[in-house]
Amino acid sequence: MTANDRGSEFYEPDEVRAAYLRHRHDGIRSPNLVLEEPAFIEAVGSIAGQRVLDLGCGDGTTAALMVRAGGTSYVGVDGSAGMVEDARRNAANAATDFVVTDIEDFEADDAEFDIVVSRMALHYVEDLDSVVERVRRWLPTGGRLILSVVHPVITSHDDVSSGPRTTWTVDDYFERGPRARAWFGSTAVWQHRTTEDYVRVIIDHGFRLDSLSECEPRAELFGDDPGELRRRRRVPLMLLLGATKMEHRR
Repeated sequence: MTANDRGSEFYEPDEVRAAYLRHRHDGIRSPNLVLEEPAFIEAVGSIAGQRVLDLGCGDGTTAALMVRAGGTSYVGVDGSAGMVEDARRNAANAATDFVVTDIEDFEADDAEFDIVVSRMALHYVEDLDSVVERVRRWLPTGGRLILSVVHPVITSHDDVSSGPRTTWTVDDYFERGPRARAWFGSTAVWQHRTTEDYVRVIIDHGFRLDSLSECEPRAELFGDDPGELRRRRRVPLMLLLGATKMEHRR
């Protein structure tokens, strides 16, 4: 894997980042808004008085959510300088700080944070074991990890299609590793893992799995577009896991 394969490189071209962000904030057409975000907010729950680390902070959307929810401090990490520039413009205040570095390269002090979140970013990371091991170190006992990724049934295969997708193919599901795919006018590299792989890496590094969500569509979020609701109910697009650091490993 080369540096150019990292997710941060994918988002650096202005036109690619702009195309992604238009989709990211496109109302009921955005799976981030109508599928992942409700499940994420529910999993996070109360964070009043907590120190937040966000791995893959993007354009600052999560920073704003975490500060409004009562987080006392927030550090957002992203390897894309363009994304961090957007985040600083959208969510900079006394409680937030943003760092330009890849998730794989970020370092922090032991027990520096109370909750670590990562939204739709860790499927870009090749060595997930190393990242989760460091997250364990950055949290105190009882600290939490909340992560979401592209669902493994989606990372397993790339159907190249134009317009809203109406068919999905699951193929080579148990073949782990990088999958290059055409996305927003460029080529992204996602690391394919099974659902079991994500659960196992969390448990193996001394976390208790508290929640697993496939971000099922909620009818009330689709307004007057039942067709889009039916389309989104056909296949899971996101996987979300919530876990708590235990005092001792198994």
